[in-house]
Amino acid sequence: MRARIAAVGSLVAVAAITVAIVVAFAQGSASTRSSATRSKSTARRSSAAQSAKVPGTAAVPILAYDVINVAPPQTALPPSLYVPVDEFSAQMSALSAAGWRAVTLDQLEAYWTAGSTLGTSEPIVITFDGGYASHYTNALPILKRLGWAAVENLPVNGVPASEGGLTAVQIRGLIASGWELDTQGIGTADLTTLGAAELSYELTTARQALRNRYGTPVNWLSYPSGACDATVTAAVRSAGFVGATTLIAGWANPRADRFSLPRLQVLAGTSPSSLLSEITSAQAIPSTPAASPCA
Repeated sequence: MRARIAAVGSLVAVAAITVAIVVAFAQGSASTRSSATRSKSTARRSSAAQSAKVPGTAAVPILAYDVINVAPPQTALPPSLYVPVDEFSAQMSALSAAGWRAVTLDQLEAYWTAGSTLGTSEPIVITFDGGYASHYTNALPILKRLGWAAVENLPVNGVPASEGGLTAVQIRGLIASGWELDTQGIGTADLTTLGAAELSYELTTARQALRNRYGTPVNWLSYPSGACDATVTAAVRSAGFVGATTLIAGWANPRADRFSLPRLQVLAGTSPSSLLSEITSAQAIPSTPAASPCA
């Protein structure tokens, strides 16, 4: 009997030791898992912090074009606003060879505000005013070959299709090709000549009409003929636009007023080398001139 009691006691002791070892192992494993989880969490936070993007600070040139075609014998526009197709093609090829790559204004804004990448090439924005069909028939194929998108500044009631204006199908074709749709207003009236109520109606109606019609944000305004003042810029802000572009030469700078961004207007007879020189020269123009075009 005493032997059996001793044997049972030994078994109990062994069981107790085994339980203690298992508990200790489990606690150690839990501690290890907890440390690993904390380490992974710390690593994720560190990785997230490292991947946080800093807003971009580089200034970018913006080009402004009107018609991409030969000027007809009789035209309401100055002949200098007609850039022939071969000239435009040579200019775009020269820009590409010089290391430029076209981006849109929305892409530029995302770079300035959130640090979104604009690629490894030098960014440049190419804009077209007036809503002319030549933007679709002549400019689009040239830019598409380069893999570039542009900005179409469309007046809601612009040039009729029968007189060389874009059709709705062509506008949708530009958008489908990655182009950004912005506006010049309902028409191309000098906004500085409008009263407060008319100005507000012009801007809000134009933006909403294009947003509804084409399902795009329409974030930017191109001042018709580049005309603007403090009253106009205030109305443009109130209408919900992100910014606006002028026809004053210079480079668009993130530290300057978004509602008076400069553009370099490209005129007929501009050779590729001249365009590259004009872009370089425009970089030296102060981004906040003493006499602001919209002051």
